[in-house]
Amino acid sequence: MSNVRLLVATHNPGKEREFRCLLAPLGAQLCFPSEIGLEIEVPEDGATYADNATQKALAYARTSGMLTLADDSGLEVDALDGAPAIRSARYTPGSDSDRVKALLRQLHDVPWERRTARFRCVVIIVTPAQQLYSAEGSCEGLIALEPQGEGGFGYDPVFYLPEYGCTMAQLSQAEKNRISHRARAIEAAMPALRRLLSRPEPG
Repeated sequence: MSNVRLLVATHNPGKEREFRCLLAPLGAQLCFPSEIGLEIEVPEDGATYADNATQKALAYARTSGMLTLADDSGLEVDALDGAPAIRSARYTPGSDSDRVKALLRQLHDVPWERRTARFRCVVIIVTPAQQLYSAEGSCEGLIALEPQGEGGFGYDPVFYLPEYGCTMAQLSQAEKNRISHRARAIEAAMPALRRLLSRPEPG
């Protein structure tokens, strides 16, 4: 489609797999920081998903000189007043499994009907000239009583989707990439991405 390369600013292997699938329809030349030896420390200390995604996208765009996409996402649990939200990846030290266990401990006495939650994702695209574009997606569900499923990553094993009768970790990758918060954010970003990728790359 284009000779413009798109840098996807993530070091998360799970996100990388999803972005490769979600962005495949663009026919663009995708690259990731690990592939081009780009290591940047970006503090994720913003007050919102958009703040954090913008910090990442700007930092990588400035360093690489490339069209850059970054996202920030989180799990919002209504019974916890919307937490962990932007702290989802830092909810507790350790692995994804440790964070899932910590979440379930917080919800141990919360009845099923009050375990409503959503995944939310904000995507920011930054051009080499530092023009910013944004898009958002969300996916509604409930927090399961225990982890189920081997797919996905993060909180997917306890994010129950009533319309599918299973957790997000029990979905096929193709199905997750159709309905997830990240999929919906990328879908919303597609018009801007197609326009930007149709432009000749500077130099």
